[in-house]
This record gives sequence, structure tokens and C-alpha cells, in this order.
Amino acid sequence: MTPLAQIIVQRIRATGPITLADYMEICLLDPRHGYYATRDPFGAAGDFTTAPEIHQMFGELCGLALAQAWMDQGRPAPFTLAEAGPGRGTLMADILRAIRKAPGMAEAAEVTLIEASAHLRQVQRNRLGAVAHLDSVEELPSKPLFLIANEFFDALPIRQYQRTNDGWCERMVGLSDTGLRLGLGPVVQLPRDGRPGDVVEECPAAPAIAEAIARRIAAYGGAAIFVDYGGWNGYGDTFQALRNHAPEDPLARPGEADLTAHVDFAPLAAAAIRAGAVASRPVRQGDWLLSLGAAQRAERLTAAGDAGATAALRRLTHPDEMGHLFKAMAIWPKGAPPVPGFDALRLHADHA
Repeated sequence: MTPLAQIIVQRIRATGPITLADYMEICLLDPRHGYYATRDPFGAAGDFTTAPEIHQMFGELCGLALAQAWMDQGRPAPFTLAEAGPGRGTLMADILRAIRKAPGMAEAAEVTLIEASAHLRQVQRNRLGAVAHLDSVEELPSKPLFLIANEFFDALPIRQYQRTNDGWCERMVGLSDTGLRLGLGPVVQLPRDGRPGDVVEECPAAPAIAEAIARRIAAYGGAAIFVDYGGWNGYGDTFQALRNHAPEDPLARPGEADLTAHVDFAPLAAAAIRAGAVASRPVRQGDWLLSLGAAQRAERLTAAGDAGATAALRRLTHPDEMGHLFKAMAIWPKGAPPVPGFDALRLHADHA
């Protein structure tokens, strides 16, 4: 039993079963034994590989999309260039290199990272130098905001509900004779249809974060791009753990495996619209990157001697790889041109 498992067991014995959201928060962010507090999980030596770690073209294309949005909005200066959940700083490093193609943009950018892990903050400083760190998006300054969030929302704590013959019941983490187990709490009121056995997930923090970002963009200008795996108003149990690049029982090793769930983009879009901004419909990552010129970029890199560019292009864009599972959506101010590769979602806030 891991040290964190012992802490969780003691808590459940003292106060009763906990929600999946509480379990995820403890496992990922406990300051002594939490997953992100104790390790660098990225890349071949870690537990998973994100798109920026696969190849530089992902970050470059994200940067060029933000650069076009910045130019379309009159080149505001200064502005906040932010990333939520910046990992090792790889994506931001590639974005900073790409935006130098837009004269004046890099000089006007005030790089700001939203990061909860003290360990990863140091990793980011080592790569990027002096950057501002914030604990939450609510702390972002009141100025134009150009923000990227890649595989950020999937790590936010979720709550799960399972339909029974009596109604919806929240799935809770409790105890068995051998360790942790999932069980059902009392019946709760949930405004969702379903049949016995159906599971739905909610991420309480995600809409509030999207709304805070969109509120700044609506008021001061800018753009945000969210990239993650997920869908739209999805049903099903997507709670998962990854350790050493392989799936694992999410309750098996608390604090030693990455815990995530698929992102429901519908509440994010609705929150952005409530905040007064424009939200796009989600598009497949592969389609979005190809629309930005990923294939042509891979050809140029291959011609320049980058032997891995073709394989990386496939991994990022092919339907059997990340191309269809991962989606991207964008937020921009009313009256501004769309962020490259996106179309406005035709949805009224009161129906969202």
C-alpha cells in the first residue's frame, strides 16, 4: 500500500467514503505524496507523452495560430501569454519560438504559467527562465490574454454518477477487505436522462475556469485554445489511470499513477458564451493541425534532415493515433475574426 493509500484509508475510516473528485485531488496534488508533487511524469521516462513532447511542430502551429489571432486583433501590447498546466514548459518554449515570426509579439508578451506543482514550477523555470507563476486563472491580470491549455482539463477532478432503478447515485471511493473500492452513495437529483447502469461524469471546476478565461478575453481581447481528449455531452465511465505508459486500476497505487477523464467540451463552450465571448465547436486535433499546415511543415522539416517529422505528423493527426481522440476548441472576443482553424458555435447562452 502506497503512503498516500494509507492516508486515504485513514480518512475514509474516520469520515466515510469520499467522492472521486476528492480522491483525484488527493492523489494528484497532495503536497508530500501527490503525483504531480513528486515526479516529472512526461515523456518516455515518465508515464505518458503529450503532443508537445512528440514533436516541436505541435507547439509551433499553436503559436502561429495565436500569433494570427494577435495580429487580427490589432497587435495589442503588452499582453499576457499564458499556459494552463504547462508541464515541462516544452509547449511554451515552442510557442515563444514560433511567435517571433510576428514582429513585436514576443517583445509584447508577458509569459504567465498556471501551475499548482512546486516541482514542475522549477522544471519550467529551468527551461523558460524568469516567468510569472499563478495558482489559478482567476489571478490572471486585466489585460489582453492569449492562452493555451493542452491536456489541462482532463486532469481536473471529476464526479461520477451511476443510474440505478431508484435514480442517480454518486460513485464513491470506500473500503473493501483488501483496500479501496468504488461504491454508490445515496440517490441524488441529476438533470440527466439515463437507463440503469449508465454512468455520467461532471467536472465541477472546468466551467468556472473556462468562464474566468473567457471573461478576460471578452473584456480585454485575446484568444484561448483548449486541446484535450473528450467529446460533447458524453456519457460513460472515462476515469482512468496511466503508469509507465500502460493503463492501470485507478485505485491500485494512489499517488503513483496519472489520473484523468475525458473532457466534456459542452460546458466549457456554454461557460465561455455566458462570459460574453465567442466559443468554437470542438474540432478534431488532426483536422485542426492539418488546416494550419502541419503536413507542409513536416515536409519542410524532413527535407531539412528531421528524420522523425513524418512519424510525428502521423501520431499527431492520424485517426488511429491522436488525430480523432483529441479535440480542440477556441475562444475569442465578439467582433474579432475566428482563431485560425475554428468556426463559431451557434449556441445561445440561455440554451447552453
